[in-house]
Amino acid sequence: MSDLHIRCATLSDIDAVLRFWRDAAEGTSISDDHDGVSRLLARDPEALLLAERDGVLTGTVIAGFDGWRCSAYRLAVHPGHRRQGIATALLEAAEERFAALGGRRVDAMVLEANDQAHRTWAARGYHREDHWRRWVKAL
Repeated sequence: MSDLHIRCATLSDIDAVLRFWRDAAEGTSISDDHDGVSRLLARDPEALLLAERDGVLTGTVIAGFDGWRCSAYRLAVHPGHRRQGIATALLEAAEERFAALGGRRVDAMVLEANDQAHRTWAARGYHREDHWRRWVKAL
């Protein structure tokens, strides 16, 4: 994995990240647009982590911390690069970030129907909490 480079996204990465998510991420979010990602980077410039191999974007994770809770979103690895440890490396980087910020627990948004993602998260020690449900409202 020595050729894998993980770095924080910049504003110049936004269009590439949005294209990447269309190919690699399951589902879409109301914030999957240039304005949404630019607001994320303005609020927390180190939250969006990118994995690159030979200059090619291979994976992402949003590792957000609001001072109360660590939240992981948009863990995605390009289908042509899966099963190479990229998701593990991204989660390790996210967890290191959270620990450095004083985080105590990570909440991860994982699609219910994405069985492959369930295995990935479980392999890193995460577990599902069935007594919580996400409540949402678009603004």
